[in-house]
Amino acid sequence: MSKPHQIGSSFRFLVELDGLIVGGFSEVGGLQSETEVKPFWEGGVNTHPHYMIEHTKFPNLVLKRGIAGSSELWDWYDGVVSGSIKRKNGAVILHNATGQELCRWNFFNAFPVKWKGPDLNAISGQVAIESVELVHEGIKTIFKK
Repeated sequence: MSKPHQIGSSFRFLVELDGLIVGGFSEVGGLQSETEVKPFWEGGVNTHPHYMIEHTKFPNLVLKRGIAGSSELWDWYDGVVSGSIKRKNGAVILHNATGQELCRWNFFNAFPVKWKGPDLNAISGQVAIESVELVHEGIKTIFKK
């Protein structure tokens, strides 16, 4: 799929939305899920509770990258601000050093809820980083064999 020179040395993961690669990112956060449980004590069993599943939570995905020449993520977020929510399925794709896909985390029915532009400081000389935060309805991990 992706070649090593397309991935670059500052990141080893790409983000795909509705089947199209939207770019490489230097940081991705929120790849996690947590199932909340409620203890249920059975009469006569005093050593431990049984656990009933209540629900599973998925935190927002936070994607960070250097400012790119594409406004696709900003345009998607701007649509949400304007009241036009377009949900997209996507994936965070992890590559090894040679550019081969190792693993992907598919996420479903996502849309952006926060965009943050770079902190600009001419003295620091740091890379201008933008971030976008996505809500979604779940993650599925797929390992390449």
